[in-house]
Amino acid sequence: MTKANVNGPHQGLPVLHGGAPFQLAKAAMILLHGRYASAEDILRLGDGIGRKDVLYLAPQAADHEWLPHTFREPAERQEPKLTSALAVVGGLVNALGEVGFPPEKIVLSGFSQGACLATHFAATHPRRYGGVMAFSGALIGDPVRAGDFSGSLEGTPVFMGCGDADDLIPLDRVHGTSEILRGLGAEVTERIYPGMGHTVSDDELGEARRLLSLLTEA
Repeated sequence: MTKANVNGPHQGLPVLHGGAPFQLAKAAMILLHGRYASAEDILRLGDGIGRKDVLYLAPQAADHEWLPHTFREPAERQEPKLTSALAVVGGLVNALGEVGFPPEKIVLSGFSQGACLATHFAATHPRRYGGVMAFSGALIGDPVRAGDFSGSLEGTPVFMGCGDADDLIPLDRVHGTSEILRGLGAEVTERIYPGMGHTVSDDELGEARRLLSLLTEA
C-alpha cells in the first residue's frame, strides 16, 4: 500500500465520519470530494445513498483540490499533491483494516477530481476491493496507457458513470479508464447518461446502494 510516512500537503487534514459507527458498520465507503469542494460536501453524498449500516469517511484535501491541475495533465505535473493524495487514501484503507474492515469491505468512491483519485488509487494499488464508484471521473495523466499499470483487481466491481454533456470529463477518457480497469481484472459497469452535465444522478446513487447492499449482506 501507499507508504504511511509521506509528509505532503494533504496529510494531517480532517477526515469526516458519517453513517454507522465503525463498531456497527458492515462495510465502509471512502468519499473523495471534487475540486473547489470539501469533505462536508461529499459526505452529503453518503446521506443521499442512505445506507445506515455503512461507515462513510470523507477526507479533506489541501486548498480544496487533490491535484493542482486538470486530471488530463501529466502525472508528474501533479506533484507533490498526487503522491500525497494517494497516501491519504492508502492511509484510510490501512486504518480501516485495523478496525475490522478488509479491503473487500471498502468501497473507493468520489466525484469529479475525487473520482479520478479513486480510480487512480485502485489502478496503482490493485487488489480486491469492495468496489470503486467513480462519478464523473477517469484515470489521471497524459498519456494514460494500459502498460503503465500492472497487478490485478481480482474481480473488483467498478462503476463508471458520466454524462454525455459533461464539459469537464471527455467520454474517451471514461471509456479508456474502463478498458484499463477491465484489463486489470475489474468487473466494470460503464453508464453514460444522455444530456447530463457534471453532476451525480439518482441512478448513480441507486447503483451505490445496490453495491453496498451486496457488501453488507454478504
